[in-house]
Amino acid sequence: MQTNNTAIIEVENLVKRFGTFTANDNLTFKVYAGEIFGFLGANGAGKTTTIRILSGLSKPTEGIVKVVGFDAMKQSESIKKNIGYMSQRFSLYDDLTVIENIRLFGGIYGLSNKEIRNRSDELVKDLGIENLRKRLVGDIPLGWKQKLAFSIAIIHRPKLIFLDEPTGGVDPLTRRQFWELIYRVAKQGTTVFVTTHYMDEAEYCDRICVLADGQIKALGEPSNLKHEYQVTSIDELFYRIVKGEDRV
Repeated sequence: MQTNNTAIIEVENLVKRFGTFTANDNLTFKVYAGEIFGFLGANGAGKTTTIRILSGLSKPTEGIVKVVGFDAMKQSESIKKNIGYMSQRFSLYDDLTVIENIRLFGGIYGLSNKEIRNRSDELVKDLGIENLRKRLVGDIPLGWKQKLAFSIAIIHRPKLIFLDEPTGGVDPLTRRQFWELIYRVAKQGTTVFVTTHYMDEAEYCDRICVLADGQIKALGEPSNLKHEYQVTSIDELFYRIVKGEDRV
């Protein structure tokens, strides 16, 4: 685990309500610098609501939420400027070229023209896609599009990146290559907060958090949780929790 004791995310007694419906029910957890943190849960468990709050897109109803040192209740705009975010749809523009996408998002993230030029060249060279610079993003293979979206999401070198089901729809080899990118940026000190429906990917995380019915049902290192629940895989652990066994 490439982590230290610096908390990048601090959540204490987080509650989010929509009318009479409680989407997040008293969540408390921390995520540390350089950690790969897996956030798991079935559809409707409360994952998306939590991520929207953590990324500055929504505000909690109750509780304390701090992300990269900013208060989610009062400083959501500062949070947005200091994180990276990659969704399952990659958030790229198919009708722009590779280099145009890089420059566009560099500007959105507030980089200077010089920084955009330098980091564009670094990114293209690092990914080995010099020959794709002028290709429309809509015309490049899905695997390359995925890697490009990830690299663009950290072009401004944030301390924290959110990956919301980033490997959906790609083949197993491409998924594994993508996780190698995750390992590399985490080793360099970037904290990675990732959601996934692939339980084998949960095994790659330093720690995981499993949500059900808007509550945290399990939190810890995958190996420790498997030992605690006496299961052989995170897939089995997840199934037991989601099906209602071992709920508190």
